[in-house]
Amino acid sequence: MVKPSRRKEMAQRAVDEYDVSVRLACAVFTISPTCYRYRPKLSSENAEIADWLLRLTTANKRWGFGLCFLYLRNIKGFGWNHKRVYRIYRECELNLRIKPKRRIKRDKPEALSVPTEINQVWSMDFMSDSLNDGRAIRTFNVIDDYNREALGIEVDLSLPSTRVTRALEQIIEWRGKPKAIRCDNGPEYISQTLVDWTNKHHITLLYIQPGKPTQNA
Repeated sequence: MVKPSRRKEMAQRAVDEYDVSVRLACAVFTISPTCYRYRPKLSSENAEIADWLLRLTTANKRWGFGLCFLYLRNIKGFGWNHKRVYRIYRECELNLRIKPKRRIKRDKPEALSVPTEINQVWSMDFMSDSLNDGRAIRTFNVIDDYNREALGIEVDLSLPSTRVTRALEQIIEWRGKPKAIRCDNGPEYISQTLVDWTNKHHITLLYIQPGKPTQNA
């Protein structure tokens, strides 16, 4: 769809180059004679507005129209109407910019301690799958970091923290108690139920660094 300003330019060109009447040019390009004869009174300021907008959006990649307009109105004291500034903002195609994603800075992963005997450090984590009827299931897995032995797998549709502690107690009955258990920062692992259970059994919880799931692979 051609903008009215562009149709006005086409009509003016037809009048100047092909000696067409203004009435016929306006009818062909579907603009009114008033639009054809209109001359903006403050057009000299449009270049200044565009320059300010380009400078602001270049220096502040995440700023949109709202922040740019508030800066020009409240900080710089310009009295430009927000409709006019937004029209120039769109003509410069600043509304089509792709804003950069805010990336979270992560620390380098710390080296994990290597266990030297069984029951020194266990690792526990969840996995998920789905049944034929579409229902999601979860598995709670516990392994010994020393020899990579799978100590237990609990399967159910839901595994809250109480099920986690019960599964760990069943493993401790035949395997013995570990000195520490490594886990991620999931809601089941940071719950007060699990924290109280580990304090009761004098077991240390080793949480991995946020954003480093490979530490508990």
